[in-house]
Amino acid sequence: MQTDVKAVHLEATGTAVPYRTRVRGYQFLTGGTAGDIIFRDGGSGGPITLQFNIAVSPTNPLSFTIPGEGVLFSTDVHITLPANAKITVFYG
Repeated sequence: MQTDVKAVHLEATGTAVPYRTRVRGYQFLTGGTAGDIIFRDGGSGGPITLQFNIAVSPTNPLSFTIPGEGVLFSTDVHITLPANAKITVFYG
């Protein structure tokens, strides 16, 4: 499936994309804080679609491409970030 890829950047917990889409990849900075980055479909109370743990270091950017068609979010893309973490999400 060929689609245009867009990007959105978050520096705090919130809705990254307010409509149905596929997440294709992401890049994040830990900000020196350990914790989980949690992607939910359907707002802050929606089911967890993707979750990963980040360590305090390295504080340099880490990037990941999601294989295949990416992860489908039927409603929206809501992301919970640990304090000081930042993320750029690639979607489309």
